Amino acid sequence: MEFLNRYANLVHWLPRAALAGIFISHGISKFMGPGMFPSPIWQLQGVAELSAGVLMIAGAFGMEILTRVGGLIIAVIMLGAIVMVHWPRWFFMATEANPMGGMELQLLTATIGIYFLVKGNDAN
Repeated sequence: MEFLNRYANLVHWLPRAALAGIFISHGISKFMGPGMFPSPIWQLQGVAELSAGVLMIAGAFGMEILTRVGGLIIAVIMLGAIVMVHWPRWFFMATEANPMGGMELQLLTATIGIYFLVKGNDAN
């Protein structure tokens, strides 16, 4: 256990970096071509996703409000995705009837966003 305790203050980087990577890459992708929504909404979504990812990383370096705002943006985006696209499909596989697949990734990213919103930098 002593070995694991040595790294306890760094483990917050695992969900933080994964979440930021997902949102930064998805945000950038919105500017690479047409999407499922009209262009202005698609680009606003891209700005929100990119901003959320950057805020999650920047917040780790001291300004807790950045972490909390990033978590809020992520939670809102993912809850919107669940309600508008993925509800009530739980199964992850895309099918002919459900080409967007299930909502387990969206639910997971929403809950991690809520975690960082509530805990801020105390997540580490």
